[in-house]
Amino acid sequence: MDPEAGSVTRESRLKFYKTTLCLAYQSFGVVYGDLSTSPIYVYKSTFSGRLSLHEEDDEILGVLSLVFWTLTLIPLCKYIIFVLGADDNGEGGTFALYSLLCRRAKLGLLCASNAPGDDISAYNSELPRKETVASSILKEFFDKYHGSRIMLLLLVLLGTSMVIGDGILTPSMSVLSAVNGIKIKATGLHENYTVFIACVILMGLFTLQHFGTRRVGFLFAPILLAWLFCISAVGVYNIIYWNPRVVSALSPYYVYNFFKKAGKDGWSSLGGIVLCITGAEAMFADLGHFSQLSIRIAFTVVVYPCLILAYMGEAAYLSKHKEDLQRSFYKSIPEVVFWPVFITATLATVVGSQAIISAIFSIISQCRALKCFPRVKVVHTSNHIHGQIYIPEVNWILMVLCLAVVAGYRDTDVIGNAYGLAVITVMLVTTCLMFLVIVMVWKRNILGALAFVIVFGSLELFYLSACLAKVHKGGWFPLILSLIVLSTMCIWHYGTLKKQAYESHNNVCLDMLLSLGPNLGINRVPGIGLIYSNFRKFLPISDLLSVALAHQSFDSFTVLLDTVTRIKGRIVMILRII
Repeated sequence: MDPEAGSVTRESRLKFYKTTLCLAYQSFGVVYGDLSTSPIYVYKSTFSGRLSLHEEDDEILGVLSLVFWTLTLIPLCKYIIFVLGADDNGEGGTFALYSLLCRRAKLGLLCASNAPGDDISAYNSELPRKETVASSILKEFFDKYHGSRIMLLLLVLLGTSMVIGDGILTPSMSVLSAVNGIKIKATGLHENYTVFIACVILMGLFTLQHFGTRRVGFLFAPILLAWLFCISAVGVYNIIYWNPRVVSALSPYYVYNFFKKAGKDGWSSLGGIVLCITGAEAMFADLGHFSQLSIRIAFTVVVYPCLILAYMGEAAYLSKHKEDLQRSFYKSIPEVVFWPVFITATLATVVGSQAIISAIFSIISQCRALKCFPRVKVVHTSNHIHGQIYIPEVNWILMVLCLAVVAGYRDTDVIGNAYGLAVITVMLVTTCLMFLVIVMVWKRNILGALAFVIVFGSLELFYLSACLAKVHKGGWFPLILSLIVLSTMCIWHYGTLKKQAYESHNNVCLDMLLSLGPNLGINRVPGIGLIYSNFRKFLPISDLLSVALAHQSFDSFTVLLDTVTRIKGRIVMILRII
């Protein structure tokens, strides 16, 4: 055995572990902010409707049990175990799943546009798996019915537009909820002041975006870690001091008992409970900024246990102070640490907003690459992580819309109704796409794919039904917003397809053009001319008609840009000119 080779292997492993832990640390400041700040408003939103008529111990413990099992099944089981494994060359999100289906299963309208780069970008992918009966049947179905491909694209665009809507509601909901906590101490403070403070904080957040995820992550990570340890410590204190019996609520029996006693009112409260998983989709959408292992480590080791303790502590306090249900989070904080927790909460909600903003940048970049979004400027802010990007136009539009939501709604309960609908719709779209990925890309057993859809899809449909019942109470906003974004993406994609169709039918074969040689009758000037074309072997007629004088030699070229690998920790791009 070569000692030098063993030393290099150990060194590379240590470097890998160091990089992974560093990314896990940064992920606290980018990925988990939204998910970690949900305890501020979950109980308030849940008991804001008709469930306020059932303010008894059984209902409080039932809500805690629902929160526990929802956090366990969706973020932990669905995303951490399954969905994070379905990345597209390191990228995550609904469009990454669609891109994966396009490239690996040839299952979309956009496959042709990606085809030229497949041979490079997928050179290090897994070897193709053997086709299964289920994957063959689904492939034949999509080949036979062209409308099914259109519906699949519309489903993806719907999920994407809902994520963008989520990116407007998340900062508004989180920051306004945190700032409202000041009313616990300053009871005479007018609502206009809290709205103004929230708007100033949001403006500061969006102004920081151009520094990039890496700098923002290192700045925000300590804040969120302090927040998680703070709420978990307060949770443990409340459990021990007020009601240790809340630990029994982790049993699913309390879920059954909750619906048995609350009935339809319990079902309508699901629109508030679903807010406990806001930000779970960001774990997948922000995958391009980090890595699968770093996100999994951060969630399972720190985020998940801290959140469970926080929700349990809040429920323990509420079981003895039912009159504080509408301001439960800040009321459950011991008097001696109120102001430190309030300041940390305000800072943490700013961090929480960062998660969805970074996710939106990644998703819009994917939409742009697949010709479903206008050609906005994409700025890469890191030499090491390809997915760390910043889009100026999108950033400022998001800021304006967030300020409009805060100034217009002012009430976190109404924003929560809109927020829950956007969150659960995106998750349901991801579940549907994962079914196709499991069967057609991973080529696993159809029974496993069906089990995935039945378990997670039925749970999400249950939550979606409760959120749809609140459309008239604010839930209309994400629907209108997603419709606008969806229309923009569809129109842009339709125009792009029409342009490509026109160019493909109105072109000249390069071989034929070159064979004509001097017989073209064009005056030539010294030098070499270059003509860019999207086609490898054809040249659009429009380019030829615009040439009055030609160089003595000219070439048509196509540029393909592919992410290939890393050398010394840096992303390497191949620029191929054909």
